[in-house]
Order: sequence, then structure tokens, then C-alpha cells
Amino acid sequence: ITGRYASDEIQTAFNIALEGREGTTRSVLGQVRELMTNYGTVDILWYDVPWPLDANGWESVKMNTMVRKLQPDVIINNRSRIPEDFDTPEQRIEASANRPWESCMTLNDSWGYHVSDHNWKHPKTVIRNLITCARDGGNYLLNIGPTEDGSIPIESVKVLETVGDWMAKHGDTIRLSNNCQPRRGNYLSYSRRGNTLYAHVHYWPGETVVIANLLNKVSSVKMHGSNVPVKFVQDDFRIRLTGLPKRAPELVTTFELECDGEPRQSHEGKRAEKPRDVTA
Repeated sequence: ITGRYASDEIQTAFNIALEGREGTTRSVLGQVRELMTNYGTVDILWYDVPWPLDANGWESVKMNTMVRKLQPDVIINNRSRIPEDFDTPEQRIEASANRPWESCMTLNDSWGYHVSDHNWKHPKTVIRNLITCARDGGNYLLNIGPTEDGSIPIESVKVLETVGDWMAKHGDTIRLSNNCQPRRGNYLSYSRRGNTLYAHVHYWPGETVVIANLLNKVSSVKMHGSNVPVKFVQDDFRIRLTGLPKRAPELVTTFELECDGEPRQSHEGKRAEKPRDVTA
């Protein structure tokens, strides 16, 4: 996939001060035309900060009409002040209703390279974010800031390699997943494919993993990636996966549960059904 990214809000504000709005818009239109003309097929046009103009100021309809004429199959994000094809929540995961979306986040706290920013996300955090985006049908766009010589900071490399190792084993639970109604538990989160529920345990509880308030009957459980069968007991209110190791097998351990239909979970409904000891 080939994408083009366009952003420089400080330079844009400076240009508007020098050239006025119309001159700046003409300049941007020419730059976008160049990007759409000189670099072969472009799959994605990812605008960034539209400040300080609105859609009329940027002539966004005119500009994006030109883009689609030059690149008929391109998809365009929502940052030219008109909705276009997909939404881009920033530094948060927020699913859009009935629209494609892509959550964009930094690997630390900075979009560009910052020598003093050491607040790197843990690989487990990145994996959990991936799972959350997949659960709600979105993409996860993760930013890295190259250094002044174009190299990738070693801290970024370590995080990405660890996540890559996990994805090499469990990537199908992300890339091939469908929207997933079960949300999360105290120490796990979910994705699904068809009637298969993937339970991703990020805080390992020990020899027993409990999944509460699932509405489906489960026919089998196995460790995803190794296909090792897992013993389980299911009653009306929970599934207990038993005979597990005391220590977590992986950074995020994934179980594969085969259900009798699309996996559904109802904490409130199950709690209402559960008998209570009224004598206590």
C-alpha cells in the first residue's frame, strides 16, 4: 500500500501571513496535484492538521475532487475538514459508528524524534491496543520518529520487534478478525473470527483463567498458535480454563474458544439471573 502524508501547520500559518489565503490554497493544491501525479498509484491520502482554515478556506471539495480524478481508487481521511472515507481519532481508541476508522498514536509521547522523551509504550500496551482496535473493526496507526540521520531509535526497534514476534504467531486473530461484541475482563480482552472467540490474557492469573457471562456454549478450547488443548468447565455463569501453568506462557497469552454461535457476552443479564443468598 502506498500512502501520501501532508502536514505542516506552522509553515502553513506562515504562508498565509505572507501570501494570504488564496495564495496558500493555490500552493497546497499544486503540491497535492504533484503528489497524486508523480509517484505512481497512491492508495491513501492522509491529511494532517487542517488548522487554521476550514473546508471552504482550503477548498477541500475542489481539492479532493481533483485527487479522485487523478487517483480513482484512493481513500482519503477526514482531516481536510470534510468526512471523506475514514475517521482518525488521535492518541485514543474511539470506534466510529458505521464508518471506517484508524486510531493514530505515538510510540512514546512525541510525534517526531525527541531525545528527552523516554516514555516508551511497553510492547504489551501496543499489543493490547492492537486487540482493542481489531475488536471494534478499526486500524492501529503507530507513529515512530526517526532521528536526524533517518535511523529508527533503538527503543522503537525493540518494541516493534517484540510486537512483531507476537504478531508472527497470533496475527490472524487481528488481521482476519470480525467486530467482537464481548469487550474485556479484569485481565483479558477479546477478538473473534466467525464463531471463534480469542481471549487474550495480558495479566496472567495463574493456573485458572475465568471468562464470565458468556452467552454461548463452548465446545472446545486450545492455546492459539500451538493448538494445545485446554481443559475447561462451563456453567451458566462462567467458563474456567484449568490446568494452566503458574507463570504466563507469553507476553499476551491467547486462547481459542469454539462457540455455538457468534460470541456474545452479557454481564448485566447474567448477574440478573444469578441466584443471591438473601439470608446473609
